[in-house]
Amino acid sequence: MLRRPGAWEEPAVETPSRVATLAATLGLAAAVAFVLGPAAIQFGAVSPFVGFRIFGLGLLLGVLALVFGAVGLWRTRASAGRHGRRRAVVGTGLGLTIVAIVVLAAGSAGNAPVINDITTDPADPPGFTAAQKIDANRGRDLGYPGDDFARQQREGYPDLASIRLSDPPDAAFARAERAAAALSWDIRYRDPTTGVFEAVEVTRIFRFVDDIVVRVRAAPASPGSVVDVRSKSRDGRGDMGANAARIRAFRDALSR
Repeated sequence: MLRRPGAWEEPAVETPSRVATLAATLGLAAAVAFVLGPAAIQFGAVSPFVGFRIFGLGLLLGVLALVFGAVGLWRTRASAGRHGRRRAVVGTGLGLTIVAIVVLAAGSAGNAPVINDITTDPADPPGFTAAQKIDANRGRDLGYPGDDFARQQREGYPDLASIRLSDPPDAAFARAERAAAALSWDIRYRDPTTGVFEAVEVTRIFRFVDDIVVRVRAAPASPGSVVDVRSKSRDGRGDMGANAARIRAFRDALSR
C-alpha cells in the first residue's frame, strides 16, 4: 500500500509573533516593578529612594510594553495570519493601565510648578533650625531658594498667604500645635518663646519625609497673630503640589 508523501509528518507549529511575546513579557515585568517598589517601601525592605527607582522602572517598562504591544496587535491582525494576538493584548493592556495611572496622578496636581519648598510668606519665610541638625539633612542647604521659587509659587499657588488669627500669640501657638497634631504631624522641636515649632510628615505611598516649620508672631498693626508655614521636601525637584496641599490642610485645621 502506497502512502502519500508527508502523510505521517507532524503538522508544523506556528511560532507566535516575537513582538507580541516581548510585549507580554515587558507588561508583566512592568506590573511587578510598579507594585513592588511601593510595597517594598511600606514593608521597610528598601529605602524610599530605591523603592521609587523600582517604581520608575515599572513605568518605563510599561511604556515599552504599550509600544511593543501596539506593534504586536498590528502584526497579529486577522489578515496577517500570525499567532500571538493574546500576548499582544496582555502587553498593551498592562502598559496602558500603568501609563494611565501615572498620567491621572500627575493630572490631579494640575499645573503645579516644579518646586518643592512652599511657604505662606515668600518675602520672609520661616527658617529651619532643628531640621538642619538631623543626620538626614546634614550638608544640605535648608535656606529658602530665593526669588525664582517665590515667583513660581505666587503664580502656581496664589491662594497661599500668611494666616491671620484674632488670638494673641500664646493662644495662637497652642492652637497651631493642636492643628498640627490633628494632621498627625510629628513635632520634633518647639520653642514657645519664639513662637516656632518644627515637624515632619511622611508621604503615604513612597514614605518620603518632608520638613515643616510653623512660626507664630504678633500681628504688626492690629490685635491678634500672624501664622506662617513652610513645607519643604527632602527629595526631588518638584512635589506635584503636595507641600501646598499640606499648608492648605493646616490652614483649614487651624480655622476649625
